[in-house]
Order: sequence, then structure tokens, then C-alpha cells
Amino acid sequence: MVAHDGFSLREVVAGPAADPILRGITVDIPNAGITAVVGPSGSGKSTLLRLLNRLDDPLAGEIRWRGQRLDELRPDELRRQVAMVFQHPPIFAGSVLDNFRVATADTDEGRALHMLDHVGLAAGLLHRNAADLSGGEAQRMCVARALLTDPMVVLADEPTAALDGEARQTIEKLAQQLAEAGTPLVWVSHDTQQLRRLANHVLAIVDGQVAAFGHLSDLDGSDDPVVRGLVGAP
Repeated sequence: MVAHDGFSLREVVAGPAADPILRGITVDIPNAGITAVVGPSGSGKSTLLRLLNRLDDPLAGEIRWRGQRLDELRPDELRRQVAMVFQHPPIFAGSVLDNFRVATADTDEGRALHMLDHVGLAAGLLHRNAADLSGGEAQRMCVARALLTDPMVVLADEPTAALDGEARQTIEKLAQQLAEAGTPLVWVSHDTQQLRRLANHVLAIVDGQVAAFGHLSDLDGSDDPVVRGLVGAP
């Protein structure tokens, strides 16, 4: 296999053995910009992200990260390089600072305050009970927590689906800033308007298989009406 500096998937099958969700996925995900993953509900988008973070392992096929097989990397080692942000952010007991220290145990207050500012949160939240944060604040805290490990890539599974307009805009802006600064993102979204604002590349998965992959303009011109609908083609 030719070395690839991002994720490379070859004939990947995943999900329940009796009825796999992903069936023969082969794709190279660029290690730059924002790659949006789209598809109908149940098509395998979240399953794909879980594979990239080794929350699940494939039934068959091969996944590589920066040329190395994922199954040759310890999950904790991989997750320091590959951060993941979920739609419903996991909140740990204690303060915001305590939550940060779940990711990086030696996080001091100075770095923690810098990360709060980076995601648009007030310094006064640092010692607040994390359970008392609003939905938007909690999601931004979780983004900051993920970034504390200085990841090489961020996986985002519909991170703004439960947020209001202002909080959604804040997360989108942060995603764009990360991508522009050299940290790529793989971003699952059902929101075609968001997709069109953010995506540099688009991976469309339908019925557990790659239906299309390329720049947004490529998918806008697809012969497949399902693909055009998934990207909100004009």
C-alpha cells in the first residue's frame, strides 16, 4: 500500500457480523482542511468515525493513520493524536479544570485559561461545576478538552446538532480556525447549509458504501440525485 499522510481505508467492513453497517469502504481522507461525512441516517457515518478513533475495530479490511495500521497503535496513543468530539459531550464529575485534567493530567491553570479563551468561554468558568454548564458551554469545554492533547486531527460527530445558532456559529468558526492553522477535521453533519459553509472535501456514504468523494463542486455535479440531495446541490 502506498503511504498516505491521513487516514487510508481499504475494503473496510464494520458493524454487527451478521449485518455489517459499513461494507467495503475504500477511501483516502485528506490530512488537510475539513472533510464532511454525509449520508442518510443509519448509513454508517458515526461508525466510520468510531473506527478512526478505535472505539470500534473493523470486521475486515485495513485502516491506516499516517501510514501505520491502526491495530498496531495502542488506543491511548492513537487518541492523543486523533481527538474526538461527540454530539452529546461527555461531562466528568468536578469542575471545568477537573474535566481538562481528564485529558491531560498536568494541565495548569494558565493553559486551561488559554484553552477557555480559545473556544470563546469566560475565564470565570474554570472552577465552575461542569454539570452546571449550558449545552453550548459544555460542548465548547469538550472541544477545548480534546485540543489539550495537541491532536493531529479532530473527529467531530455532529458536534453542533444540539446547539442554538450562536453556539453553533462559535463551534463552526473554531473548526475553520483549526483547519486553517493546520489541524484537519473529519466532520459528520446532516446540515447541508453547514456542510456548504465548512467543507473542503465531502465523503458521501449510502447503504454502508462510498457513494461519492471529492470537492463539493464535484458532488454538486454528480449524476446521482441522492448524492446531490445530501450536499444540498443548487
